[in-house]
Amino acid sequence: MRKTFALNTEPHVAVIGETELLFQPEVMGDDFMDSYAELREARQAEGVDLDDIEDADPAVVRKSNRGLRVFFARQMLPESAVLFLRLNVVKADKVLKSFQDLEEAEAYAAKQKGARIVDELRLPPRVLAELLEWIVELYGGGDARPTTSSSGSSTASRPAGTRGTGRSPSKASTRTRGR
Repeated sequence: MRKTFALNTEPHVAVIGETELLFQPEVMGDDFMDSYAELREARQAEGVDLDDIEDADPAVVRKSNRGLRVFFARQMLPESAVLFLRLNVVKADKVLKSFQDLEEAEAYAAKQKGARIVDELRLPPRVLAELLEWIVELYGGGDARPTTSSSGSSTASRPAGTRGTGRSPSKASTRTRGR
């Protein structure tokens, strides 16, 4: 018996506005689960309640969002990951310097009076949530499978042996009246 398994070879593409983010065609299950477990543990440790974000410490929320972005970047192709993780230190709508590391960006911004940190690719929370759902479906073993033509699937095998013409014992039993 021989079974052929399809592997994705083309990157997955998330189109967000005019930006295309390229994700790895396949991610090994243990790599994905390790990075997903790290994300979940970080969120729990930070204690960010997404239903009550108004009362949360902005620094904690930023760190939590950064953890989510790092999780996404681990599934991306390098060029997309660099864009997705880029942080700009901005003052008066002018980019002073760009970083990949949040702590470095925070240290630099602290030295620049009136500066703030913004993601290069700014996204609303709902898009991040939808992206997370899509990523988990792609790599987590959900309904997503490599796309192949329907002719790529084999037909089911016929059961072994020959079909008998005798009556089934269940059909030979006495029927209950009224059924």
